[in-house]
Amino acid sequence: MADEARARKVLPPGSMAYGGSWWWRTATRTWILRLGSSILIWTVLMQLASVWHPRLPKSSSAACFDGRGAAASGGGGSGLNASTNLSVLGGEEHALSGTRSAPRVLLPRRLYRSNGYLRVSCNGGLNQMRAAICDMVSIARFLNLTLVVPELDKTSFWADRSDFGDIFDVDHFINSLRDEVKIVRALPKKFSTNIHTEVFSMPPVSWSGLKYYLKEILPLIRKHKVVHFNRTDARLANNGLPLRLQKLRCRVNYKALRFTPAIEALGNKLISILQRNGFFVVLHLRYEMDMLSFSGCTHGCSAEESEVLTRMRSFMYLWISRYAYPWWKEKEIISEKKRSEGLCPLTPEETTLVLRALGFASDTLIYIASGEIYGGDRRMASLRASYPRILSKEMLLSAEELSSFQNHSTQMAALDYMVSVASGVFVPTFDGNMAKVVEGHRRYSGFRETIALDRKELVKLLDLLEGGKLSWDQFSTAVRELHKDRMGQPTLRKVLPGRPKEEDYFYSNPQECTGPSRIRSIGSRKFDI
Repeated sequence: MADEARARKVLPPGSMAYGGSWWWRTATRTWILRLGSSILIWTVLMQLASVWHPRLPKSSSAACFDGRGAAASGGGGSGLNASTNLSVLGGEEHALSGTRSAPRVLLPRRLYRSNGYLRVSCNGGLNQMRAAICDMVSIARFLNLTLVVPELDKTSFWADRSDFGDIFDVDHFINSLRDEVKIVRALPKKFSTNIHTEVFSMPPVSWSGLKYYLKEILPLIRKHKVVHFNRTDARLANNGLPLRLQKLRCRVNYKALRFTPAIEALGNKLISILQRNGFFVVLHLRYEMDMLSFSGCTHGCSAEESEVLTRMRSFMYLWISRYAYPWWKEKEIISEKKRSEGLCPLTPEETTLVLRALGFASDTLIYIASGEIYGGDRRMASLRASYPRILSKEMLLSAEELSSFQNHSTQMAALDYMVSVASGVFVPTFDGNMAKVVEGHRRYSGFRETIALDRKELVKLLDLLEGGKLSWDQFSTAVRELHKDRMGQPTLRKVLPGRPKEEDYFYSNPQECTGPSRIRSIGSRKFDI
């Protein structure tokens, strides 16, 4: 009885037995709230980290145009000259946009029902293929396709056997775009092993808008499940695309297409060596055999050199005339006519006069971003005489460091691309793909100075100077006046409906990605010559 009485005895309110269930529910709710808050905060931090990327560090001011290039070199006077090899300076890195300093956090995968697979074979050199890859990703995103890692050109003049993974970081490419489009390394085996079904292959129409891809290409992909684009150069319009898609093109170009660790390491070393020696200019001297043969420009060449270029365009085989590279459609070319129209790259001799007229001091450090100059030392003599501090990757790096890059022109071009983007001033002598894509990258990176030479007007001035009809002072003043608004300043692309080849290239001025706010913030900067 006593035990029963004790059992029935009411316990005080502060005891565990009295409020046990209430205490347990309160503690559980508190624990769940804290856990949920921690998960939410951690998720936000990881998302912020995944989208943050360091910008290219700002280089020295482009004050060299008024003769201040030498002063900008500061205390870096190590007397670099044509015979200098600075490969002993190693272990240095340069923070390029999209480097490995960003934490590797996977973005959430975009879930969508794929309409089929898009396989692409890019054609052309590094930068033509680079722009094409950006276009192909954008097309795949618009049509809800699965993109196969692009194949690179192995059959062109350059005969480079490099694969995508030899140039770009494949894992980064796939993972950094997973929130937009699914990218796979290869087609599923069911497509590759089916010998009775050949993949439907075609070249899309150049400069096409989204309507073409929606009405013409999407039905083909739904029908065949896989479509192969065998040409990719300039297959998407410059303008008239949704803002989201234009920004995706930029994201692919400046974030997703990251070079391999080997290329980045060597490129960063080149940049560090040059920056340690002060302000430097990159001269994209596009005076190589392939360009001259392609353009048919022989001004300044000897009769023998001109003949070699002509033979390169066409050759005799079994008494039948064939053109060596059939995609070079313009068979017969009048060199001087093309030059007068501004369609030829400036010669090394012409380039020397233009640099002097623009005010570059004789001790300006100049990096030559190009392959082998046609005509060799003979054609480079005047440029070296006026600018003895001329360097190239072959002079700054050892043969051992470059050994794995030999016979891989695309990989060598990647090194020049990195240095060009990071330079104080970029001066291309021809508006080819590298000149355009680098110019766009430099605009995106803060409107770094890029001198877009007006070759058509320059040729007139050069001929007047050579003919004694202009004094040097008159020539120099005219050259500076001609280029005062061609320095990479913020500007809008020229749009010419129905004439896409004549309008401004998207990748040379990605205005949708620089944005009005960025343009306003830099608009007050003075671009002096």
